[in-house]
Amino acid sequence: MKFVPALLIGFALVFCNRGEPQKERTMKYKHTNRLINETSPYLRQHAHNPVDWYPWGEEAFRKAKEEDKPVLLSVGYAACHWCHVMEKESFEDEQTAALMNERFINIKVDREERPDVDRIYMQFLQMFTGSGGWPMTVFLTPDKKPFYGGTYFPPEDRYGRPGFKKLLRMVSDFYRNNKKELQQNLEQVEQGFRAQLAEEKPGAIPGKEDFNRAVEELMRYYDPEYGGIGQAPKFPATEALFLLLRKYRNDDDEDALHMVAHTLRKMAAGGIYDQLAGGFARYSVDRQWLVPHFEKMLYDNAGLARLFLATYQATGDSFFLDIARQVLAFVRREMMSPEGGFYSSMDADSEGEEGRYYVWTKREILDALGARLGEIFCRYYGVTEKGNFEGKNILHVAASLKELSDEFRLALPEVEKILREGREKLLKLRQQRVPPATDTKIIVSWNGLMLSAFADAYQITGDPEYAQVLRTTLDFLRNKLFEDNELRHTYKDGRARFAAYLDDHAHLIAGLLDSYQALFDPEPVRLAQRLMQTVERDFHDPEQGGYFYAPKDQTDLVYRVKDRGDASIPSGSGVMAANLLRMFHLTEEQAYLTRAEQLFAKYGRQMIDNPYGFASYLNALDFYLRKPFEIVIVRGTRPETKPFLTAIHRRFLPNKIVLVKDDRQPLPAPFSLSLIAGREAVDNRTTVYVCRDFACSLPIVDSEQLERELFSKD
Repeated sequence: MKFVPALLIGFALVFCNRGEPQKERTMKYKHTNRLINETSPYLRQHAHNPVDWYPWGEEAFRKAKEEDKPVLLSVGYAACHWCHVMEKESFEDEQTAALMNERFINIKVDREERPDVDRIYMQFLQMFTGSGGWPMTVFLTPDKKPFYGGTYFPPEDRYGRPGFKKLLRMVSDFYRNNKKELQQNLEQVEQGFRAQLAEEKPGAIPGKEDFNRAVEELMRYYDPEYGGIGQAPKFPATEALFLLLRKYRNDDDEDALHMVAHTLRKMAAGGIYDQLAGGFARYSVDRQWLVPHFEKMLYDNAGLARLFLATYQATGDSFFLDIARQVLAFVRREMMSPEGGFYSSMDADSEGEEGRYYVWTKREILDALGARLGEIFCRYYGVTEKGNFEGKNILHVAASLKELSDEFRLALPEVEKILREGREKLLKLRQQRVPPATDTKIIVSWNGLMLSAFADAYQITGDPEYAQVLRTTLDFLRNKLFEDNELRHTYKDGRARFAAYLDDHAHLIAGLLDSYQALFDPEPVRLAQRLMQTVERDFHDPEQGGYFYAPKDQTDLVYRVKDRGDASIPSGSGVMAANLLRMFHLTEEQAYLTRAEQLFAKYGRQMIDNPYGFASYLNALDFYLRKPFEIVIVRGTRPETKPFLTAIHRRFLPNKIVLVKDDRQPLPAPFSLSLIAGREAVDNRTTVYVCRDFACSLPIVDSEQLERELFSKD
């Protein structure tokens, strides 16, 4: 049998349901493999499979070379529904495991622990199948070169793809008996990777017209009925929606603002939002935001909390602030560790069924709330006898409060009271069910995103609880995620592991800068500056420009790939562009500005041609093109800053940096701004100076005057 890349296409299917791992079993086991020593909940889930699993590492590849066996690489993550399915069907099956152990060296990888490994082999899978997803199953030579792969494989022939046991025999026989054809496959793979890794040639930095053209192109894909970008499956696309808010801010484009506000209202009304406990699921399988994949990821909730807060600033509508508060309350309650970091995700599955924890029958609700109140609740949340998900109901807002008021002849406050008490009762009942498992692994990049969310919330609301979360998380990250002054990628069970990747550095730097803008403690900026130096040393490509995803001393990879476009989280490179600009304005170090301009020149064409995939770069580009407000607040002997900070944060103003200093006192390193020189309090009153594009205002001592200065049109 001859394997060529074209044959792969028939076996590809995207399985990217993100959910979390099932809780570790407590029964006695017949088998235990090397994964028992790992910290990843996902890897430990497989520690009692009869498969002789290895973690990613040289031991496995050395054994593959010694025995001349191909490597079976299986990549997944704790929240992945189909990963659980394949484990149950194949990896827990004695016959399948025996075949894997006899013919392969088997490696299991948690993609969230080793995203560098995942990126390389997902790129291979997408090149030769046209799609990808998880679980990812890739077959490698002992020197880590991929030659065949797919996603989920059923135990027997099904879905138009071969059964897993049959596939194992086919691949093993091909590897042993067809070395010439194998070499031809490897050469084709190498050619494909070379094409994928080809460097972009720098061009002109895009201008304001280019930015507007890119955003207008993005707006063409807006769904006017249900909101969001594109059709089903539908993802939150927070970075893309932030671009629309910038378009509104720049040009008073009410259509752009409507698209964001309408999208967020539809999402908050849909099943993608947990109507009882708060928090958003990963994405919706339909246009309507009704049926989610029920897993909840930390990074989605961080990005959406920020987007709801920004939309509140743009509209003044408290609805968006209320949802943001609910999301952050959910995160604090269910995803924050006692030590101060944030957990990765919550599973889609419980008791072996996707969504079981979240769905209801109408009878359950009527029994809990009573006939009359239950009918009102069911009417509002779209609950029917038939159901909308496998015979049960995903709660979603199906009627307005006024419609309920008219239909049931109740005053609006009474309707609101019934719904509020109904949610509280059902939430208590739901908490008696077997809950989805939580992946308690702490990932630095995702924690950086959540730092930014709480910083935004504190800036906008002044709620001291948000400030306390910031301080607690900052202390945790500083104390637990550094070893020998080097940042680590994950933390679990008291162990910080793996060299941090580009997005860990980028998102943590952004979170640190946002924390400064909330707390005005210079320590986060000093740490951010140190991390910027690490990025320059370990990730920057001095020859071709841009940033690699893995650090330069990461030696166990077959290819070293660049970090380019946005994926589930904003691109580390796109976020670094914004970080570089912000650090330039805070420190006036020209090297930061130069590096940001190099990124815009290198990826300029892709940014304009693919605004959805490069939205993080475009958000940074807007900061560069429009020039930020540089706001210096000088505290006098009566150091009242709250009215001024309220004026700054009341409305949407994405392009700004804010500094706070005491009168006649210099700011400590790394701040060294000519902007600060000579800035003093007038008559010992707190005084604000606003500069932009080399022009500064007169001293401002009134918060209303400050608001006029910031929000009058250019």
